[in-house]
Amino acid sequence: MTKVLSINTRDANFDEQFEQRVAFESNHETDVAIQVAEILGKVRREGDAALIELSNRFDQLNVTTSGELEMSLERCRQALESLPSETRTALETAADRIETYHRHQRAEHWQIEDSHGNRLGQRVTPIERVGIYVPGGKASYPSSVLMNAIPAKVAGVKEIIMVSPTPRGEINELVLAAAALVGVSRVFCIGGAHAVGALTFGTETVPKVDKIVGPGNKFVAEAKRQVFGRVGLDMVAGPSEVLIIADDTANPEWVAMDLFAQAEHDEDAQSILISNSASFIGSVQQAIFDLIDDMPRKPIIEASLSSRGLFIEATSLDEAIELANRIAPEHLELAFDHASDYVDRVHHAGAIFVGHYTPESFGDYCAGPNHVLPTSGTARFSSPLGVYDFQKRTSVIECTQSGAQPLARIASHLADCESLIAHGVSARNREVSND
Repeated sequence: MTKVLSINTRDANFDEQFEQRVAFESNHETDVAIQVAEILGKVRREGDAALIELSNRFDQLNVTTSGELEMSLERCRQALESLPSETRTALETAADRIETYHRHQRAEHWQIEDSHGNRLGQRVTPIERVGIYVPGGKASYPSSVLMNAIPAKVAGVKEIIMVSPTPRGEINELVLAAAALVGVSRVFCIGGAHAVGALTFGTETVPKVDKIVGPGNKFVAEAKRQVFGRVGLDMVAGPSEVLIIADDTANPEWVAMDLFAQAEHDEDAQSILISNSASFIGSVQQAIFDLIDDMPRKPIIEASLSSRGLFIEATSLDEAIELANRIAPEHLELAFDHASDYVDRVHHAGAIFVGHYTPESFGDYCAGPNHVLPTSGTARFSSPLGVYDFQKRTSVIECTQSGAQPLARIASHLADCESLIAHGVSARNREVSND
């Protein structure tokens, strides 16, 4: 039987229990870090030869040339054309909604003129080449192709390089179809730390990119951590998580299934329920017992709920919101009547799902906002993946002869204060007479 740890905010040791359960050790484990460093070094030194060896070792492939690791765009188009009509329509509709939402995020050039006639502005330009990592292994995610590639396309990225592992040579047709639908430039059947290394350093076959986005396992996360600075990153993601705040107005079976939806990702995923009703928490626990046997991924769900799941009885919805802000969850569901009245009280969350009819799964696939979200409390200072992650902002300053004079006086004075003599002289050279 799947039993989820249940605690009460009135408990004397609540804070201790709460922190222990919510905390998650970083993916930065010494043995993983050492293995990843060795893999990255090998890819940097040996290029394609390393990719062949490591793909055969980790994904049980049997390739002899680097060309076998690249999937042709024609093969991706065939996958798209072969989809059942209902599946293709669903994929296309999701893509359209995601694109529509992300078009609202595009930043534009702007310029102002100060009182001295100097023009100050900002130019916004796209990153030229981006790598997107699409997970494979325990599950394959065509939705991740859409969520990573579409905002890059909207931003104007010219070249999108996709990597995705194919364990034992198993190819997910939907992933290939999604790649064709969004117009990915090249597709490589590689994954893990060596895929991150290939995108970072470049090989004879895989081009070096400017930024890598997309989630992966702990080896991918550690590889991204180690290459940061050589290449741009979206984030170093931890296990997926959902926090549901619900009361007696919610449907306990719906809530139980929303908890399952997060737990089935992997054993480290975290599903938390906070309610002001002990009887509702009991109803959800009963629903878990009733529904768990019908889940194909039951072992993963049970492992996740048993080791990381948490039920919290709070004194009120207000207290529940306060706890949510302490957790800063990746996904936050507000499953109670008049939930929209509470949205402004949420200060830290990757995405907020408001009301009984807005499950987190809508956000995973087709609502429109991005499903690549900050995890492990990083929503306190991070944002969802978006168009802005694929655009660079460049400052532009253009001074007139007369407009340079007041700036020269200010800059030279501050430079003198900092004992940076050349700075001061450089500024004063522009302090010319209007005569």
